[in-house]
Amino acid sequence: MFELRPIEDRKQWEEFLLASAQVNFLQSWGWGMMQQELKKLVFRLGVFNRGRLTGILQLIKVTAKRATYFECPGGPVIDWSGSIHPWLFEQLKRFARDHGASFIRIRPNILSQDIGLRRAPMHLTAETTWVLPLLPGEDELLKNMRKTTRYLIRKAEKLEVQISRSTDPKEIDRLFQLQQETVDRKHFVPFSRDYFLAELKAFLPDNIRLFKACYQGKVLALAMIIFYGQEAVYHYSGSSNAHREIPASYLLQWEVIKAAKKLGLKRYNFWGYTRNPRHRFYGPSLFKAGFGGHEIKYLPAQDLIVSPAYWFNWVVETWRRKWRRL
Repeated sequence: MFELRPIEDRKQWEEFLLASAQVNFLQSWGWGMMQQELKKLVFRLGVFNRGRLTGILQLIKVTAKRATYFECPGGPVIDWSGSIHPWLFEQLKRFARDHGASFIRIRPNILSQDIGLRRAPMHLTAETTWVLPLLPGEDELLKNMRKTTRYLIRKAEKLEVQISRSTDPKEIDRLFQLQQETVDRKHFVPFSRDYFLAELKAFLPDNIRLFKACYQGKVLALAMIIFYGQEAVYHYSGSSNAHREIPASYLLQWEVIKAAKKLGLKRYNFWGYTRNPRHRFYGPSLFKAGFGGHEIKYLPAQDLIVSPAYWFNWVVETWRRKWRRL
């Protein structure tokens, strides 16, 4: 009845994904193109029932010293309420063995439920996000913000902070530089220039923008925003160590929110969020929550174990998680 086979038709893939309640950019064709640009192997598979497409999953092969495995962020995109996933897991075990992988890590865009797999020792993309519904008018959105956030937006406007948007690849150097300054303050592992550039190219021309905040001719903040399905996603950003007293990032976010609303999108996804005061991203999480909205907790990453070699990777990642305070 069910059949798992490759999909090579971008139109077929995108139409299915965009019509799904689980739609997310991590399973988009563009995200796969980005990974290919970074020299990774990408497999786009479809689940067919009597010839009709009923599910998709985009697998990215990861080859590391600790293990060879597949990642499926934001997927599989299937009907999790039915009986399809036990069948799919058996098919994926065969697929993984054929490609020398010891496990497959998935993080479907669904809320927590028992799908019969082992919880991964490490997260896979943002598992808890902060989302702002965009249905209310601008005045109501402002009213629903934290008082301090609203004040800082107005302050940035009075100080004549300028917000612009671009798709110019030259801005990637600025984003990388600002990310480095942010790393100096927040102490996290940065992304490379090539990574940012690959993402920009993959989602051009319509699904990505770089929003830039300038004060007196100096760039103070820059954010990479993905527009996909019914949401805009605050995916990456960086901010300068200079003029920390100027609330440029607040006005930048407000302009992104207004831009997403004008496009008719339903929500603005601030991406990763934590309530843990000990987490290194607790400060940015407070910043995001100030704009109003609510928390969404997705099913944490799950591992489909294929071989005993998985357990060495489990030990390594468990240690890394504790060391990084994740």
